[in-house]
Amino acid sequence: MQQNFNSVTTSAPGILATNKVIRNTYILLSMTVLFSAFTAAISMVTNLQIPLFLIIIGYFGLLYLTSATANSSLGLISVFLFTGFMGLTLGPILNATIQGFSNGSQIVTAALASTGAIFFGLSGYAMTTRKNFSYLGGFLAVGITVAIVASLAMFFFYIPALDLVLSAAIVLLMSGFILFETSQIIHGGQRNYIMATVSLYVSLFNLFINLLRLFALLAGRRD
Repeated sequence: MQQNFNSVTTSAPGILATNKVIRNTYILLSMTVLFSAFTAAISMVTNLQIPLFLIIIGYFGLLYLTSATANSSLGLISVFLFTGFMGLTLGPILNATIQGFSNGSQIVTAALASTGAIFFGLSGYAMTTRKNFSYLGGFLAVGITVAIVASLAMFFFYIPALDLVLSAAIVLLMSGFILFETSQIIHGGQRNYIMATVSLYVSLFNLFINLLRLFALLAGRRD
């Protein structure tokens, strides 16, 4: 009995630390998603256009800044700079969808609702079952590498069928990342709530973008 008691008391700090990371991550994620929506709205209203090379520089530069400052108070500022910038890049995509399709608003709403349903469903499943999805890491790494290569190929050889398959594949990959990242938080693989927030945010962002693309390809009406 004494041995079991010691085991429980020893693990208690770890459980408390994990619960703190979970709480802080989801609070910060909620705030950054709202801030990203705000900057996206500004981008839509102002019809902001950001060149692709600036998007790439901004994405990797702010991602690096967030990673470098994640263990300091500057990390909070960095994560809002990163997610705010990503919101700005989302504005032109939303405008193009709404203006390019007669049912553009419905496409955006469907993609947004589906993103929320997938995220809460998968996160809830991982939290409830507490299964360890770390085994997905290798598969996801290979999958995202293939997806990046295929995306680059699309710049030179656009094939509608490949576009559809690629978007569907990325939706599945991002769903896998949500399970993997949530599992990492639960099982102590990720102790920094700022980096946990960024990881989940990037998965959410890419999930939404590709669901938006899928719905536009499958249900978009241009009449």
